[in-house]
Amino acid sequence: MHQSTDPYVRVRGAREHNLRGVDVDIPRDALTVFTGVSGSGKSSLAFGTLYAEAQRRYFESVAPYARRLIHQIGAPKVDSVTGLPPAVSLEQRRSTPGSRSSVGTVTLLSNSLRMLYSRAGTYPPGAERLDSDAFSPNTAAGACPSCHGIGRIHRTDEQLLVPDPELSIRQGAIAAWPGAWQGKNLRDILEALGHDVDAPWRELPARDREWILFTEEQPVVTVHPVREAERIQRPYQGTYMSAHRYVMRTFADSKSASLRARAEKFLTDSPCPACEGRRLRPEALAVTFAGRTIAELAAAALTELDGVLASAPPGGEAARVLAEDLRARIAPVTELGLGYLSLDRTAPSLSAGELQRLRLATQLKSGLFGVVYVLDEPSAGLHPADTEALLTVLDRLKAAGNTVFVVEHHLEVVRHADWLVDVGPLAGEHGGRVLHSGPPAGLADVAESATARHLFASPERERPRPVREARGAVRLSGVDRHNLRGVTAEFPLGVFTAVTGVSGSGKSTLVGQALAGEVTGRLAEPGFPVRRLVEVDQKPIGRTPRSNLATYTGLFDVVRRLFTASDEARARGWKAGRFSFNVPGGRCETCQGEGFVSVELLFLPSTYAPCPECGGARYNAETLQVRYEGLTIAEVLSLTVEAAAVFFAEVPAAARSLRVLEDIGLGYLRLGQPATELSGGEAQRIKLATELQRLRRDHTLYLLDEPTTGLHPADVRVLLRQLHGLVEAGHSVVVVEHDMDVVAGADWVIDLGPGGGAEGGRVVASGTPSEVARTPGSRTAGYLARALGV
Repeated sequence: MHQSTDPYVRVRGAREHNLRGVDVDIPRDALTVFTGVSGSGKSSLAFGTLYAEAQRRYFESVAPYARRLIHQIGAPKVDSVTGLPPAVSLEQRRSTPGSRSSVGTVTLLSNSLRMLYSRAGTYPPGAERLDSDAFSPNTAAGACPSCHGIGRIHRTDEQLLVPDPELSIRQGAIAAWPGAWQGKNLRDILEALGHDVDAPWRELPARDREWILFTEEQPVVTVHPVREAERIQRPYQGTYMSAHRYVMRTFADSKSASLRARAEKFLTDSPCPACEGRRLRPEALAVTFAGRTIAELAAAALTELDGVLASAPPGGEAARVLAEDLRARIAPVTELGLGYLSLDRTAPSLSAGELQRLRLATQLKSGLFGVVYVLDEPSAGLHPADTEALLTVLDRLKAAGNTVFVVEHHLEVVRHADWLVDVGPLAGEHGGRVLHSGPPAGLADVAESATARHLFASPERERPRPVREARGAVRLSGVDRHNLRGVTAEFPLGVFTAVTGVSGSGKSTLVGQALAGEVTGRLAEPGFPVRRLVEVDQKPIGRTPRSNLATYTGLFDVVRRLFTASDEARARGWKAGRFSFNVPGGRCETCQGEGFVSVELLFLPSTYAPCPECGGARYNAETLQVRYEGLTIAEVLSLTVEAAAVFFAEVPAAARSLRVLEDIGLGYLRLGQPATELSGGEAQRIKLATELQRLRRDHTLYLLDEPTTGLHPADVRVLLRQLHGLVEAGHSVVVVEHDMDVVAGADWVIDLGPGGGAEGGRVVASGTPSEVARTPGSRTAGYLARALGV
């Protein structure tokens, strides 16, 4: 007798991160949304358990040798998962893509475009037909030999290397050279070579100046240092390096970010003169399609590229098939509101939300069915107008026979779900339970759910707060950058300003580049009202597990001083460095302060086990003998912010920092929680908390780019209290934001648009929220009016 397939994915005993032995049943072939406050455990369930288990099962089917070549994630902590199809993950990756990665490479559209030029392009008379690789700036066959396919080159000149020609070499005329002994060494070598190091730079012969700055020669000479009292200095063999060579080598090879940044000050970044910034060899640029080169079409917005392909004259079967394939791949990208992007737009310049939607568009074209798609906040960075298109795309994925799991905070997406899994009730150790698994309507009866309180909120709104009066303004005029063309905008000071507009309308360019640049340039100007500029973004607070909440906020310095001051540490003569897990001495040398060791299992995924020597404590046994108020340093690092606030209540230097972290909604994080485990939203709030704890009286302008990304509506309220508190304290706050409830509570709104890319870049409206809500032609107005209840 045939037994019907179980239509549910059934999870039993999930214990990943803070999940507390979760049992949950989720229907297949449906759109399921995982909700809960930040840190509740919803991502641990969707990604850490369900996706990780699907990946583990897939790798079991791969040949053992091939498994060794694939980066495998470890097996999740779960008793069993049944009914789970293969899974595709579309996360908002926190890592930064390489500079050669672009919209074209992410979507695979570049491959199709290169094939179109190779097979159906118009070649000059007598020219050989080129392979598709010859149209790629990322291959040896196609890259411009001068700039290696980058399109830009770094150069330097005498004015940059020697900013003050009145100085002599001994006085430091060559500013690009390193300081301290290394710079003195180079000056001594020049003197040994017979050059005048005491004459003003401008008086040296032009030929000598050219050689000193730009020669590629590296002569070796014997240097006799000038004798100094009480110091023996022997002759040595010195090798000369020109200022140009030193700058270029430092910029290209140095592992030190500060040295690279210093070297970059002496360089200009300009289009490659050989390819004029087009990145390709001349023979590839000589081929056209519809009268345009591949560089021209790659630089066009996708909507424009689609129009060119649609109107191109017929050029044979190959051209027809390739053009139709390209248009079919472009369609889902434009449907997701990304038609303003061009194929050559670099991936690092895209937001996490844009990257995820590009990958989502690629999956729509793939035609897969019977799989689980696991998405991480696909609405991040989306204007409400674009969210409607996203819901249509999610429905199409489901209609194609797939199961869609979405981790999401946006209430419109939550309402659209077929099934809701609400995790909570709070964050960290106070969360990790499934409060509701069923249709969204059933959540209304769950009293302890923070999601329910917002999803089924009464339409009655709080009485609007009186609009604050501005105290001056920063005016920008003639801003001409990216898609901003001659834009004039005024940012009032002493108030809360929200900058709105559809994706790609120019918000981040106006705030993060134009406004930040204007204010930075005028901070030292007498009478300028802003004295400090603070930009709070969502970039990670550290790239390795050695960076954590305590080290970033400076709290760890306070903790180490407390341990150093203990009687036991003083008796042993230990300094603060003894209590750092980053340097030899106090750390466990078996794991070098990591707390875990990697266990290589060849064709199985490498796994991490607690260090056999320290048991995960990160310190050696001797260091752990020292205690502060009964706890070792390792035990202090394992405290949550909430527990640490109680523990350090009598230590003012620690208490203030911990209180701010609690106030901003991060009480659930552990002090030693690695930076690699933090979301972009958590990283942004840690940066904001770090600023809040050192709050100064000087008028500060705070710039935040979508601060509510990754935040549950309950967490948004907590964050907003802090931001409005900054304004009440006499500072100015400017946020780029899509959350209409945040915009409705602002004092001033600047709306950009009306569309994205070439169709945006203009100030459509500016004024109070109620004024902008009444502006015709603004795509934000209707949604803002709804949020205002008008």
